[in-house]
Amino acid sequence: MSATESRTPSWARVTAPDGGRRALAGRIALAGFVVAAAVDLGSLLADWHLGHVIAKPLLMPLLVAHVIALGAPRLLVAALLFGWGGDLALLFDADAAFLVGMGSFALGHVCYLVLFGRRATNPLLGGAYALALVATVALLWSDLPTDLRVPVAGYSLLLTAMAYRSSALGVRAGIGGALFLLSDTLIATGVAEWPQLPRPDFWIMATYLAAQYLLATGVRPREAGVR
Repeated sequence: MSATESRTPSWARVTAPDGGRRALAGRIALAGFVVAAAVDLGSLLADWHLGHVIAKPLLMPLLVAHVIALGAPRLLVAALLFGWGGDLALLFDADAAFLVGMGSFALGHVCYLVLFGRRATNPLLGGAYALALVATVALLWSDLPTDLRVPVAGYSLLLTAMAYRSSALGVRAGIGGALFLLSDTLIATGVAEWPQLPRPDFWIMATYLAAQYLLATGVRPREAGVR
């Protein structure tokens, strides 16, 4: 400390506390996430594949940086990083890459489920999710490639459980879980070669990004109880 600083009252000193730096870093990361998301979604609308390939791998790391600055639980960071692994795998158009991506997302759902804990949820909502799961798998089953039927059904069970349990953390996280289910259902209908909306990749990514953001920001460290 310099002589000038020693003569300055503590209340008058300008400081940059660690919390302030972390908050700034978090805001910068969130801004980067928004920009990358806009580039990615715009690239999908414009059918600019290179833009998608460049922007997509940046999305989850930027969201991870944002939630770490907010003091995110480790399980949340792990869930987002497994989502990142799935994102990277699905950049490759191959059956093996699809299975690897689905496996990575499944591990992310396990992290989310552990993070959500045993908090109470609405049993009526659980019943609605169960009916949606049974109906979706039954309708898709015959149209899915034979070697993907069991993996997709197992993944769908895990995904639906995550979507349902996300409501335990409140409306924001609950909407995030529902959007994640919608996003992956859109992927499954594409694999089953059902009629698609115009620019289906755009809708898949839009719902996925909203889902991950709402889940990530719906988890409050003090409430999560798991670091």
